[in-house]
Amino acid sequence: MRTLVLGGIRSGKSRWAEGAVTRGAGDCAPVRYLATGPAADGDPAWTRRVGVHQARRPAHWQTVETWDLVAALTSDPHAPGIATLVDDIGGWLTATMDRLGAWTGASVGAEVDALVQAVDAFTAPLVLVSPEVGLTVVPATEAGRRFADELGTVNQRLAAVCDHVVLVVAGQPLTVKEPS
Repeated sequence: MRTLVLGGIRSGKSRWAEGAVTRGAGDCAPVRYLATGPAADGDPAWTRRVGVHQARRPAHWQTVETWDLVAALTSDPHAPGIATLVDDIGGWLTATMDRLGAWTGASVGAEVDALVQAVDAFTAPLVLVSPEVGLTVVPATEAGRRFADELGTVNQRLAAVCDHVVLVVAGQPLTVKEPS
């Protein structure tokens, strides 16, 4: 089962996703947590935010900090059969846009294609967390609009290959797409 969890900033989407991956895998089952956000260097508020996320994770979860989700989903020898949580797609997209210079026009299409293919082929339980476009602040800049446009495209493409899509608002899940 592949689940996409969408929501705005501080909506409770990460907490809900952590519960969903545990429900799917069992409380004591191994979980691989793919953290895509940047290191918390030099920003006390970001350090606290990352710390809250880390403190919620059970000790038996494996945390992998990576921007290379395709490699993590396709080539990690420990991944087969292990429930995986990705938090979050916005962090992955930011790192991808940085790496490719996409803030000023380079395409991220090939990377998005590869991510969607990796998600579609992933056979263990998978929960993806992503900010929903329109529920977060988007700066009135070219780069901000480009990010929102790209994130909207990524979310739509991931929703198409996921079995379950949930929108979290004020900590409450709203099912957008049911498993068939």
